[in-house]
Order: sequence, then structure tokens, then C-alpha cells
Amino acid sequence: MLNSSRRLRRLAVPVLLSLVAASCGSDGADQADTSADSPSVTADVSATEATDGPDTTEAPESAESEAADESAVDQVNDAAYPVTIEHRFGSTVIPERPERIVTLNVQWTDAVLAMGETPAAYMLTSTVGETDPYPWQTGLLDGVERIDSAGQIPFEMVSALDPDLILVTFAVAEEADFDLLSDIAPTLAFLSDLEVEPWADQVAALGEALGEPERAAEVIAGVDAQVAELAAELPGLAGKTYTFANLVPGDTIYVIADPDDGASRVFNALGMELDPEIVAIDEGAVGRVQISYEQIGLLQADLVGVLLNGAEPDSIVGLSELPSAESGALIDFTLPDIVGLNTPTPLSVPYLLDLMRPQLELVAGDA
Repeated sequence: MLNSSRRLRRLAVPVLLSLVAASCGSDGADQADTSADSPSVTADVSATEATDGPDTTEAPESAESEAADESAVDQVNDAAYPVTIEHRFGSTVIPERPERIVTLNVQWTDAVLAMGETPAAYMLTSTVGETDPYPWQTGLLDGVERIDSAGQIPFEMVSALDPDLILVTFAVAEEADFDLLSDIAPTLAFLSDLEVEPWADQVAALGEALGEPERAAEVIAGVDAQVAELAAELPGLAGKTYTFANLVPGDTIYVIADPDDGASRVFNALGMELDPEIVAIDEGAVGRVQISYEQIGLLQADLVGVLLNGAEPDSIVGLSELPSAESGALIDFTLPDIVGLNTPTPLSVPYLLDLMRPQLELVAGDA
């Protein structure tokens, strides 16, 4: 995702933390806020809830009792369908609880995994550097069929998987692509017009699709609690500044300049603020600013994250002289880290909080 090609730069250049998925968009929504920008979900309830009486089944009838209990659960779940979920391209009707879900980007894959489900298949896109599952997915996708894409959706392969729900965002560049997927199975794309989808919105929508909105709420609350706990443990982060930059060899330095960018949410939730000196440079076009390598000294924030694209830190003049480098609060991110920050998920956020904790502690003055 980070090389000299214009396409890769659009996905990666957005500045490290805002790079793989949206490159130039801001979403303006808190990652945990599912009220203002949440998808509109409606459910038609036509079945009658089953109620269980006292448990008087004796041992010889245990199998029959278990079958009855499962039937009762099925009736309750069936009562939630069909579900209609609105999204960027209109609305999608899900007639029954999906069992074979195919995910075509990392955010949706993580939403499925966080809900305790296993996708029937998931897609990785080599043109944006996806060659293996992400580190926060370790062990969760073992044995799951993998779709390798060079940028285009392999529609025939998706169809052969016989999905009953398809989840996709960036891979659908045109509504025509969405229509092709919808001809295969009910499909959810971007839930709004935001460039970086709030992960909590995706989890909430998936909870409705699965007939488990309470479980979705638990997932969202659990991640929010981890962020809040870290903020409480490191109160010194409040008011401290951060900056993230993508250093593209032979090109320039791309710096995030949008406080509402998808990559900014977790830091905002920790009480930090995007370096106002960088924000002031932004002309408001895409939420990113370009600076030359000679201007690297502008990266004066308390916490600085960089994506070096394979370059050695010592080869970049001025990098070691940044205040963050001298204090130990300079983070040399890998591409997977950037994806997790740029397109946050309920799995990547906790992973990255652990990864960045040493530098966050230094910035908070607690190390």
C-alpha cells in the first residue's frame, strides 16, 4: 500500500494513521458514537416469542428437551426478521439470520470476529499490502477460506462460496459493483457517506443483521471501556499533542491534519489533541498536509508516529532530533499498525493501545 504508485499513495499517504482506507476523508464521529451516524435499521416482527415453562424434563428425555429449547431460540431469532439496513447505496433486506458471511475488508472481518462469529471467507487485497491476516486476528481465521485479490472483487469466487450475507466497503468503487454483489446475496456496503466507517456503526448494524443487538452493544461498550480505562490510568495524556506522518521515499511527507479523521478518534478519546501547528497548515481540502523532508522539524508533537516505508531511521535527516525521538515517544509503525489506526476496528483498537502503551506512558509522564 505504500509505494510510488499513485493508487497506493492515495491509500497509504493519507498519513500513517489515516492511510489505508480512506486516504483523504474525515468522518467527524467518535468511534464509539453510534447515535448520530448509525445506520438506520428496522425490523419487522411477525412471529410470536416462545416461552419456556419450568424445567421438569427427566434424564431420558434430555435430547428432546434440548431440541425444544433450540426450537424456542430459533423462534425468538426468527421474530426479528426480515431486517432492513440502510446504507450508502440504498437499503438491504436480510430475510433471515445469515450463516455464511463473506467479508471483503478488514473492518467488516473484525466486526464479525468480535461478534463471536466466523466468516465463511474473508478477502485480503495485495495492492494495499494485505498479504496475511493482521496481527490482532492471529488464530481467529485459521481454517477460514481466504480470497486473495489484486484490487478487484472476484465476483465468481464470491458467488461460489454461496454466501447469505456479503460485507464490503472500499472494494466497491461503483454502485454497479454493489449491484453485482447484491445479485449474489444481501450485501452491506458503507453505512454512510463517511470516508472512514466508524467501527461501532458496523458492529451495531451487524448485531441487527444477526439478531443480536444486545451482543453488539456489549462489544462496543467493551472496547470503549478499555479506552476509558487507559485514559483514567494516564491522566497526563490530557492536552498532550500527537502527529502522524507517512514518509514516502522519493516523494514527500504526508501529515494528518484533521482532528476528526478516522485515525484520530482513539487519541481524541484519550484526551489528546492533534498538533494545532499542523492543523493550522491544512487548507481544508483533504485533511492532510504535505511537507518536504527539509521541513521534518515541523513534527513537534509530544507523540509522533511515522511510517518509514522501509527506510532506515538514521537515513532520514532531522528525524532523530525531533522532541519525540529524544524523549522516546517516537513510534516507528508498520503497515499493519497503520491499517489498524486508519480503519479502526473492535479488534485493532485494543491491540494498538497495548502496542503504543510505552510511548503513551512517556507522554503522560508516568514512565
